Amino acid sequence: MMSDIVVNVSEADFEFQVIAYSQNVPVVVEFWAPWCKPCKELGPMLERIALQAGGAFRLARLDVDDNPNLSLYYNVRSIPVVKVFSGGGVVAEFSGLMPEFRVREFISRITPPSPSQLALERADGLLSIRHLEAAEKQYRQLLDLGQEIPPSLLGLAKTLLWKGDVSETRDILTRFPASREYQNAQLLLPLVQALTDLEKEALPATTELDAAFSQSLRLVRRGKLAPALDGLLDILRQDRKYSDGRAHKLVLAILELMGDDDPQTRAYRQELASVLF
Repeated sequence: MMSDIVVNVSEADFEFQVIAYSQNVPVVVEFWAPWCKPCKELGPMLERIALQAGGAFRLARLDVDDNPNLSLYYNVRSIPVVKVFSGGGVVAEFSGLMPEFRVREFISRITPPSPSQLALERADGLLSIRHLEAAEKQYRQLLDLGQEIPPSLLGLAKTLLWKGDVSETRDILTRFPASREYQNAQLLLPLVQALTDLEKEALPATTELDAAFSQSLRLVRRGKLAPALDGLLDILRQDRKYSDGRAHKLVLAILELMGDDDPQTRAYRQELASVLF
C-alpha cells in the first residue's frame, strides 16, 4: 500500500508496525483473508475511513492464512475481525461485517494513548532495564500529578524493592488501593516481610534449609534475583511446604519483581511448576 496510514502487516513486523506504533497513534488491525466475502466489503470501507481520517489512526491489514500464529494468539476464530490497539494493547474490537455508519461510530470512539499512559510506559521501560533512579523519578511525577495511581504505585514499589528500600515499599503495599494491580502488589508482601525479618535477625536458623533461605534473601537484597531463585527452588525440591509455604511465596514474589518482560521469568515459572507438580 502506498500510504503509511494503511499498511499490510505480518508476524515478522507486527511488533513494530502495530504494537510499537500504537504507543503514539491508535492502530486498527483487520484480520482478513482473500477468500472471505465480507472482508471484500469491510476492507475497502476501513481503508476509505482511514484515509479520510488523515492519520488519526493507522489501518493494519493482516492475512490470517499467512499469519496463523498471530491469529491464534489473538483468538481469531472467524473473519473478518477488527481489533484496535492503543498504548500497546487491544482496547476495542468487533467481528463480522457492519454497516458503514456503525463502523464509523466505532472508529470515532477510538482515543489515542494519553500523556499519562505514555509516561507510565516510559517508567515501566526504565524499570525493565533497571534504570532505577530514572524510573523512580517518573513514577513519583505521575503520582504527584494524581495520574495512573495504582500502576504507578506498583511500579514505584518494585523500583524501591530493587533499590533495597523495604520500609517505603511496605508502606505502599499495605495501603494499596483496590484495583486490577492489587493482586500483583499483594504477591510482593511476603518478600518485604522476609527481608524485614532478615534485617531484624528474626528468621529461623536451626536447619540447613533455614540457612539456605536466609542466603537467598541476602542475594535478593544485593539484586541477585536469579541465584536467589535457584536457592529457593532447591529448598522446595527438598521440602515443598518449607516454613508453611514461605519459600513458595517468595519465589512468586521474586518473579513478580522481575516482571514478565525479563527473559528468565518464564523459565523460572516452568521450573517452579515442575518442582511443585
